[in-house]
Amino acid sequence: MITSLFRKSTPLNYTLVVILLLFCFFSSQLQHSNWANSLGIKITNLSILIGMLFVVNFIVKKNGLTKNSSYTILFYLLLLLFFPSIFSDIKLLLANFFLIIAMRRLISLQSLKAPKEKIFDASLWIFVASLFHFWCILFILLVFISIIFHVSRDYRNWLLPFVAFFTIATIFVLAAMIFDITWISHFLEQRKMNFQLDYFTNNYQNIALSIYVVTALYFVFSMIFSVTNKPLILQASFKKMIFAFFIGIVVFLISPEKSSTILVFTFMPLSIMATSNIEYSQSKMYQEIVSALFIILGFFCFFSQL
Repeated sequence: MITSLFRKSTPLNYTLVVILLLFCFFSSQLQHSNWANSLGIKITNLSILIGMLFVVNFIVKKNGLTKNSSYTILFYLLLLLFFPSIFSDIKLLLANFFLIIAMRRLISLQSLKAPKEKIFDASLWIFVASLFHFWCILFILLVFISIIFHVSRDYRNWLLPFVAFFTIATIFVLAAMIFDITWISHFLEQRKMNFQLDYFTNNYQNIALSIYVVTALYFVFSMIFSVTNKPLILQASFKKMIFAFFIGIVVFLISPEKSSTILVFTFMPLSIMATSNIEYSQSKMYQEIVSALFIILGFFCFFSQL
């Protein structure tokens, strides 16, 4: 039943996912007594969440990473439900949105059209994301990995990330000098590292993280062992998703303000890998079981943490 509904992209599928997102978003926000006082921020957060879903969907469709299905946005939504506090963190949502835009440019490098513009744009968006969460800067490694995969022979491509860095740094410093000089010191304070994992406030957060780890390991290793079976033109893109996932894990492990919400940076690559796992299976029974289990676990983690 689930596979019959989501194996194709239809307006009904998108509408259903958006309705589920709206229901879960407002369910999480209504738990706070003062939610109405920050209605503008809540609407902004919701807009970013919806935007992320459709940008991710556009990326996979435009670059042929998945078949003509709606699994990716469904799995992305379910991953969001694992950690519902994400819905209230506007900085992380903005950082993740900019990273998704950057990965869109990096994945499209497989066409080899206008590679310099894509490298510069991706680097620019990654540095913008780092303004909201400093350690997002590590995703610049993904730019250099993409250069190795596609356009390593032109030395000018290696210089473009540095040009993007100085562009964003100059704009940021000028804006700080005009509006608030403390922006610079606040940004630099985020360079601290924290490897401790003692931030959990209840057992349900531990359970949600444990379920996430098991789910992620299953889909990631499934992709690692099957990536050579993918179409040759797409192998580099799937490898980028694997690297993006592990970079996101490193960002989570070293971020000073430890929170499971930081795992949001792994959701896009993980949802693509999960979709690939489902789509390339020949067993409909397997597809139904995995999809149903993913849905049950997602909603369990969501409601248990409200």
